[in-house]
Amino acid sequence: MKNANHGSFDNAQLTSIIERIEKLNEDSAAIAADIKEVYNEAKSAGYDPKYIRQMIRLRKLDPDELDEADELTKMYRDALGL
Repeated sequence: MKNANHGSFDNAQLTSIIERIEKLNEDSAAIAADIKEVYNEAKSAGYDPKYIRQMIRLRKLDPDELDEADELTKMYRDALGL
């Protein structure tokens, strides 16, 4: 934006930005569809997608965070008698 105070725009730059965002949204939708397909493939192979998602979340944690999550889960389960 060249002159924000007076509402003047660089039309070419704005168009470029919008087109780039639109392309990224298309790419994101395609990737989401691919991920969904892999989850369906896993389900067809007998795996539970709910637990696959959980394992993906856990794998993002560093070892200390993972240990803490395990301990907290155990504490909550014990407190609830599970």
